[in-house]
Amino acid sequence: MSAAITPVVMPKWGLEMREGTVQEWLVAEGARIEVGQSLVDVDTDKISNAVEATDAGLLRRIVAQPGELLPVRALLAVLAEPEVGDADIDAYIAAFELPAAADSDEDSGPAFEYADVDGIRVRYARRGPGEGTPVLFVHGFGGDLNNWLFNLDAIAEAHPVIALDLPAHGQSSARLAGTTLEAMAAFVGRFMEQIGVASAHLVGHSMGGGVAAQLALDAPDKVASLALIDSAGFGAEINRDYIDGFVRANSRRELKPVAELLFADSSLVSRQLLDDLLKYKRLDGVGEALGELSAQLFAGGRQSELPGQALGSFGKPVLLIWGQEDAVIPSAHARAAPAGASVKVLAGAGHMPQMEKAGEVNSLLRQHLQP
Repeated sequence: MSAAITPVVMPKWGLEMREGTVQEWLVAEGARIEVGQSLVDVDTDKISNAVEATDAGLLRRIVAQPGELLPVRALLAVLAEPEVGDADIDAYIAAFELPAAADSDEDSGPAFEYADVDGIRVRYARRGPGEGTPVLFVHGFGGDLNNWLFNLDAIAEAHPVIALDLPAHGQSSARLAGTTLEAMAAFVGRFMEQIGVASAHLVGHSMGGGVAAQLALDAPDKVASLALIDSAGFGAEINRDYIDGFVRANSRRELKPVAELLFADSSLVSRQLLDDLLKYKRLDGVGEALGELSAQLFAGGRQSELPGQALGSFGKPVLLIWGQEDAVIPSAHARAAPAGASVKVLAGAGHMPQMEKAGEVNSLLRQHLQP
């Protein structure tokens, strides 16, 4: 009878997640569940998010209780139709075992790899199948590949996925490859060559969206399609308080109100998120690099380069996603999308919809990537 029982398990959000704390169930036992529905809020050491249903069915039993700290793939609940008896569900729960890490394809290889590009050590991650056109994720100003922690595994179910730390970001060398979108785009192109990728679907966020758009203009053969999330490069306005505040902040007290500008729900700014940002900003060379980038790209609260407005000549699929409550780059910039682009503005999301509305963003990306 166990074949008629579907487990809901603790997801693995990002390459470093090992456990999560159950916060609040958003549905009750006996509820009819749809794919993509939010089931339970979970806290990780990075951020809080809702676990979304990957299967439809009847929620027969909630197993994990609020406050429990559980490892990835631990049983949270079970779905089963009414004809499945309670005794069968009890037996299924009692017999449930965590998959051995050694048997997991996600844990069978190194979490990160490194490439040398123009003397800059670049951290990157690969996930998903070995065949097919890869999906390359490019983060924004002051970010790193962990900005995609709710997205990489979801897209890797059907596509090869690569995410990198740009120069002077994350765990890549704290040295810039240039301070213009053109220079950064050329660097990403050389990174692709270095790891053997001739062409990729590019997914870019914020400044990374501007980089992706510029690469599509400068080297269109390298870009199979574009998905741009709250992207730079479509209009001049940008929140100067955010850019300048992020560059200057050297303490939790200074950084917290700046980081809160990223989210429609400011409660998502956790102590751990602030500590991770401060740890990065205190690395030798990072402060100077961020200052140089902001002076070139965002001086005076104005964007100096607008490649998004030139994408009409790209001629390949373009998806724009924007958080309606973006306090960093106005969602009105989506109106500059090229003719024929798909544009989705998400209510209840700020500058980081790939985190705040991960399920909706992942669904849009899957549709965009369908052949």
